[in-house]
Amino acid sequence: MRRIAAARLRYCGLEAVTDDVMLIVSELLTNALQHSGTTEIRLVITVADGALWVRVRDGMPSSAAPRRPGPSEESGRGLLLVDAVAKENGGAWGTSEAGAETWCCLPLPGQGQP
Repeated sequence: MRRIAAARLRYCGLEAVTDDVMLIVSELLTNALQHSGTTEIRLVITVADGALWVRVRDGMPSSAAPRRPGPSEESGRGLLLVDAVAKENGGAWGTSEAGAETWCCLPLPGQGQP
């Protein structure tokens, strides 16, 4: 999936955000795999309205929420990373109303806030 996402970014001329988007893709997909219990997960990357959208749909109605893991815990920081990368780039992230999709939106380089 990461290679597909990187290829999509290259196709759209967005190589400048590849590292950040790869982190977002990895964390959102990992979160869906670990917590949804579903056998079908969909990754969609689109460019629309001056923004890059990364959407991971697992079809399970539950909202993703960042945790505050203890210093010795080995996991639980993925959504905190997504939040930090989104904010650093002037973007945002969240879940759909039904909770079946987690998304991250980043403004295109040179476009400002989404």
